[in-house]
Amino acid sequence: MPGFLVHLGATVLCMHGGQAMPTAPNPRVLVGSQPVATISAPYTVAGCTLLPSAGGPCVTAQWIVGATRVLAGGAPVVIQSSRAVCAPTGTPLQILVTQVRVRGM
Repeated sequence: MPGFLVHLGATVLCMHGGQAMPTAPNPRVLVGSQPVATISAPYTVAGCTLLPSAGGPCVTAQWIVGATRVLAGGAPVVIQSSRAVCAPTGTPLQILVTQVRVRGM
């Protein structure tokens, strides 16, 4: 599925409202003057509201599906249709806002 490339300034949240940020965006590929995210680097999640008694909070997330035709540094880039799984909850990430100039597939 095509989608806009996700960059460092994109708004990515866990299902419980925690802010997710890439640990190592690719500094050599920029969109909107910000580095793109690849599926090889995990995301950290801060501010997850899931209670520990319910199996949370979300701490990290790993992308499992990325772009099939666009690579940065040999790794698929994260696009709006990408899928990730949070640990330890197993819930997905939501990509809410990203740049709207560069699409990937």
